[in-house]
Amino acid sequence: MKTKTQDQSRRAFIGKVAAVTSGISLGTSKIWGAPSYIPNLLNPNSRINGVQLGLITYSFRALEDQSAEATLQYILDCGVNSIELMGGVAESFIGRPENKMDRRMYYRLRRKESNNELTKEEEKEFADLKKQQESFDKEVAAWEKTRSIDGFSELRKMYNSAGVEIYAFKPDYLLREGNSDENINYAMQAGKLLGASHVTLELPKEASHSLKLGQLGEKNGMKVAYHGHEQQHPHWWDTALEQSPNNAMNLDLGHYIAAGNTDAIDFIQNNHQHIMSMHVKDRQNPENGKKNVVFGQGNTPIAEVLQLMRDNKYQYAATIEYEYDTPKDSTIIKEIQKSVMYCKNALES
Repeated sequence: MKTKTQDQSRRAFIGKVAAVTSGISLGTSKIWGAPSYIPNLLNPNSRINGVQLGLITYSFRALEDQSAEATLQYILDCGVNSIELMGGVAESFIGRPENKMDRRMYYRLRRKESNNELTKEEEKEFADLKKQQESFDKEVAAWEKTRSIDGFSELRKMYNSAGVEIYAFKPDYLLREGNSDENINYAMQAGKLLGASHVTLELPKEASHSLKLGQLGEKNGMKVAYHGHEQQHPHWWDTALEQSPNNAMNLDLGHYIAAGNTDAIDFIQNNHQHIMSMHVKDRQNPENGKKNVVFGQGNTPIAEVLQLMRDNKYQYAATIEYEYDTPKDSTIIKEIQKSVMYCKNALES
């Protein structure tokens, strides 16, 4: 549950946003008392020549503070006004317990265990981590019995007041295979309260699950857009799209190129009506090593695709996803700003 200090901090944050936005509505040229942590409040605009440049908050995964308030600040610092919001950030806002276990170490040791590579010392460490995970799972299970989706409306209000819209919601574990209808409906209703037109997840291996998600999407008035990595190919989404009118695509342009596909322009032209949003990153093709690189240095036709969207008035968002290594003399925020600027320049050319 949220602590008293967290609640006070949240109310203060929302109050300051409300105060600033009321100043804007009065048409003043100077915003008195504007909080220093909302420097882009007056102009968080990343719709360029009809194309909405967005950002997935997964891009901030390496930053220490993963709260909804801190994430909003990161978004504004990047100069973006529309996002795909990760479920962890959203659920933390409504009181989901925080997993303080070292997850990177947990997954690293789990991989080593599956390969029978654990040392005696690592076996002890992994056993302790598993106990921590089990304890956390019980804590979450107890919270889920009393959780309420009402807080998502408050989260949307806070983001919208700062000029940020949420067009997509990626609710992490809640849509995966094996989940209950209750969890899936909860995730979709949360997405609606946040203002999202679609929820996103990786395309399930079992066609029965994409059928189920599509049908529940129809009942909830929510599109379900499927994301892919290097499994993507021109016919990868066919079954899901045939199963339900609410099944759609969350194309990843960079991964599509790294998978060896060479028809990105034609593919988008032929399938734009099924795309709800598209992840944008620059990756090399297989011949060049498949690495994630700075925008403009790989083989992904980012500029060409953005110009295609502009010229054909495609209405889905181009979602920037930060994945390459951060240079030692830079920061994640600065690199995302560079990525945004690269896309803006392409759309203004």
